[in-house]
Amino acid sequence: SATLAAWVATASLFNYSCEGFTTSHAFAPKKLQKSYASISPTTVTGAVRSTSTLLLKSSISDTTNVVERRKRPEYIPGHIPDPNYVRIFDTTLRDGEQSPGATLTSDEKLEIAQNLAKLGVDIIEAGFPIASPDDFAAVKQIADVVGNAVFEDGYVPVIAGLSRANERDIQRAWDAVKGAKLPRIHTFIATSPIHMTSKLNKTPDEVVEIAVNAVKFAKSLGCDDIEFSPEDAGRSEPEFLYRILSEVIEAGATTLNIPDTTGWNMPWEFGSLISKLKANVKGADRVVFSTHCQNDLGLATANSLAGALNGARQLECTINGIGERAGNASLEEIVMSLALKGQDTFEDPSKEGGGKLYTAINPVYIHPTSRMVTEYTGMKCQPHKAIVGANAFQHESGIHQDGMIKNKGTYEIMSPESIGLMRGDAQSGAGIVLGKHSGRNAVGTRLRELGYDLDMEKLNSVFQRFKQVAERKKGGVEDEELEALVADQAGITGALWSVSGLQVTTGMHGIPTATVKMIGPDGVERYVATTGTGPVDAVYKAIDQIIGVTVELEDYALNSVSDGIDALATTRVVVCPKKDVESMKISVQTDSSYSRTFSGTGSDTDIVVSSARAYVSAVNKLLAYNMRRRERLEGENGAAAAPAATEKKATNDGTAGNAILVE
Repeated sequence: SATLAAWVATASLFNYSCEGFTTSHAFAPKKLQKSYASISPTTVTGAVRSTSTLLLKSSISDTTNVVERRKRPEYIPGHIPDPNYVRIFDTTLRDGEQSPGATLTSDEKLEIAQNLAKLGVDIIEAGFPIASPDDFAAVKQIADVVGNAVFEDGYVPVIAGLSRANERDIQRAWDAVKGAKLPRIHTFIATSPIHMTSKLNKTPDEVVEIAVNAVKFAKSLGCDDIEFSPEDAGRSEPEFLYRILSEVIEAGATTLNIPDTTGWNMPWEFGSLISKLKANVKGADRVVFSTHCQNDLGLATANSLAGALNGARQLECTINGIGERAGNASLEEIVMSLALKGQDTFEDPSKEGGGKLYTAINPVYIHPTSRMVTEYTGMKCQPHKAIVGANAFQHESGIHQDGMIKNKGTYEIMSPESIGLMRGDAQSGAGIVLGKHSGRNAVGTRLRELGYDLDMEKLNSVFQRFKQVAERKKGGVEDEELEALVADQAGITGALWSVSGLQVTTGMHGIPTATVKMIGPDGVERYVATTGTGPVDAVYKAIDQIIGVTVELEDYALNSVSDGIDALATTRVVVCPKKDVESMKISVQTDSSYSRTFSGTGSDTDIVVSSARAYVSAVNKLLAYNMRRRERLEGENGAAAAPAATEKKATNDGTAGNAILVE
């Protein structure tokens, strides 16, 4: 079986090996934990593997320490056998889809629901069945398919449908979810003064009556798992909440969800509200208290965790935190917070169970599920989004890079592999992005990984050039560019081909023509005259003919370095070889392949000359790369490769540089 660096047990970084399998799903990591396994960072000693528990052995710490992945408690509506267990209620398919522009098809919803089940969420709120026939069909399909897919440990997700507090909505919701093994109806009505008067135009007594009748009707349909939400509870009067929640419990509600609908509460306010409700609502010991926190002030995750600290044992959230307005509490943030801090930060000996909180989420599905939701909804995560953002495990500061090279635990409290992001050897295996803030250690480490063992004098020289380039370049310095700096210092870059002369004619009524002279690696000067759609195009075609290389121009940018008529022009081009399978690269983030690119810059007061120099610089990098690659392959293949290489170099076609061109 394959191994997977999969988990972090505490704030110190631990990577663990476990059994895994390969999935063909486009959004899944290559190696995953078994779908039925869940993790709790509880350290035990002397344990052995059994059929019901998967033990993870640390690969870098004391080998006697193992992490036991605790079994999910039996699902019982209104009761959790283990008081430390926190149910995860995912509402990506309902509240998340309410994000403007985040419409999902029925098939996309089903795929997301299937990944949520692999992730191990306890409850999937599949949608709002009354909203449209398509919504009803999607919820029913999820209930019939995902709601009946039982995992090896007996786990099957609860499938919930949302409804307003009226019989038509509730009937529709029940018809959609009743096919699941564990169906749930989630009904709600607003309880804050502003909602009751402005939106509902109802008195408090009328609202209580509507809520009680809704729960009773849901129960009469045969549903024994009923969730009730007092909408805008965060701005409701506590005494009114005590009253309405007590009565819906009496009517048959099994879960009480407390929404901070507008994201109004501070964490200490919301935590206090949960504590007061548990203390003052009649029958509170017969239900599970839940949180649903919006992110209008950026406090959704903090408020959810404050709720858990004060007794809530179901937390509602969405993948990537998507949802109405500023979104919801983020599932990945809640889950990883409890995974890393749940065993000690929430500890309270006075509470039942002691407050050592945990979930049953399979964290290695976080990244692939996040990617799936991003792709299907079209809602991109900001790069600095916690856990799943593109920059979450990347480092550019020189001080940080130095620490990461020495010990990844210096700046990462969890490994990317623990959420299903397989970083491997990319970016020095430590998420290092080489930019203007990078230090000498990071640059030297990356060069050694690329095969360049430079002495201190040469490293200092390359580092100075690197700093000059990085100051002007956004997005970090790529490996090819770093190699070009090394080659430049060694006298390789720029010595293959250079422009020795250039003349163009163009105008409104003439055909743009360019005559280009170039000196090749053999010192011979060659020239070609060609036409093009413009002067720069004509020059580039002439260069292609002289060198004998076929490339695609990926990007062309021309900028003025200074002001005035005599301003210096700087051109930057990006090229890639055509049909060169060996020059393909694999993206760490997407696992997709794309052509290796080569960039070049040139400066001159003449924009055509500047463009020519930039183009030749990029092509020289391509040629130098191919030369090094060929030399490396010849070294690996030994004498067998020598005759073929000699024959190719001996080809007398008038262009001595063609021995190192793209094949």
